[in-house]
Amino acid sequence: MELGERPHRRFNILTGEWILVSPHRTKRPWQGKTENETILKQSTYDEKCYLCPGNTRAGGAINETYTDTYSFVNDFGAILMDGTKTTQKNGLLMSETELGICKVICFSPNHSLTLPLMKVTDIVKVIKLWKKEYAELGAFEEINHIQIFENKGEVMGCSNPHPHGQIWAQSTIPEEPRKKGIQQKIYFEEQGLSLLQAYLAQELKAKERIVYENDDFVALVPFWATWPYETMIIPRKHYQHIGQLSKVEETSFAEAIKVLTTKYDNLFEVSFPYSAGIHQSPTDGLEHKEWHFHMSFYPPLLRSATVKKFMVGYEMFANPQRDITAEQAAKIMKALSTKHYLG
Repeated sequence: MELGERPHRRFNILTGEWILVSPHRTKRPWQGKTENETILKQSTYDEKCYLCPGNTRAGGAINETYTDTYSFVNDFGAILMDGTKTTQKNGLLMSETELGICKVICFSPNHSLTLPLMKVTDIVKVIKLWKKEYAELGAFEEINHIQIFENKGEVMGCSNPHPHGQIWAQSTIPEEPRKKGIQQKIYFEEQGLSLLQAYLAQELKAKERIVYENDDFVALVPFWATWPYETMIIPRKHYQHIGQLSKVEETSFAEAIKVLTTKYDNLFEVSFPYSAGIHQSPTDGLEHKEWHFHMSFYPPLLRSATVKKFMVGYEMFANPQRDITAEQAAKIMKALSTKHYLG
């Protein structure tokens, strides 16, 4: 069967779930909702921005006059450290308190400097801060999982245009990493090898879905990708978490991030929106030899800067579905320039 032309399902080895692929639907006309293009603003400072250096945040706290990266506890965190762990059960109804810390990570003091526009050396500083936060937050006895992520662009619900990411550290392991942990553990115990290490070897041999690679990292479109131009950055070595990266590997990781995000911007020549996140081993004190950390990018744009992929209907009630195949997306992404379209 020719996967590029016929409807088919693909298996996600990391979650144990299936996705429906319908490549023939790329020919259908679009008369639905369109989004506004995300235009890059060139101002280095905005006096009304809650995240710019020295400014007062919505909660009343004042930012430091930071000159590199900067992190602080979110004034409106979704989870909090105060309180005690309790569980309540009433028949089939059960709830428990969730303890945690939410932090904001400002990538740069420059209000308009997104990751693809940053120098590799400056992205390295972001990675170093991620490593620092992973170690410090993970050291709390109550914290068992660290989720590092970035929502870029209004279409992804980003509430502030200043380039930044977030870290949610919490007492329980969330659903997505929990599912990935189960699948990785099953494979590791059966094969004595990291699931992503084996997968990466197969992808490097096939060369169909590779977007970029250097000595330490490979960026590719996963075989089971759900979002139109979804990608994943995987370290070649079997590392459980980002804290294990050497200084050389920090630079390689930064290069992969810069190349990939630059290609995204070049795809439709806009500041490309996405949600990106790092999945890595829990911080619950266990060894977790099965875990192989990786960074995923989930961009919503489908055919142009204004046409978004919606997860509705079938995706909500059945399982995820996509039109463009992973191979088609990878071919398009790989051909894009690594030089940003703005010059």
